[in-house]
Amino acid sequence: MTSNHDDFAQRLRHALDYSGFAKGRGRIGALAIQYNVSRETARKWLAGLSLPELQRMIEIAKQQRVSFEWLSTGRGSVDGNGVSVRDAGGHYGDPDELQLAGLVQRLSRKKRRALIDLLEP
Repeated sequence: MTSNHDDFAQRLRHALDYSGFAKGRGRIGALAIQYNVSRETARKWLAGLSLPELQRMIEIAKQQRVSFEWLSTGRGSVDGNGVSVRDAGGHYGDPDELQLAGLVQRLSRKKRRALIDLLEP
């Protein structure tokens, strides 16, 4: 059985992937800088060893554009718009596609249109 901390860590990693946040070795440092915490604190969040304080969790949810309820409890949809985390992950063939979808979601309508024009044959 997993702990609440482990479950949160999994949701945090998914939220970071969903929003296009840095991956790999630089993720802990980038997370620490983004939320003004120590590298050790960021590492503990990602490893499921501790949870952010309430205000910090709200900030993370807003900046990563995920539902606070989903991030904090796992209930509801990842984006607050009815798309569950299971549904979101199932639509993409690999993590790069999920990251790309998160990045595109953050673009303005004009930039999305420009990207579509660039990618269409």
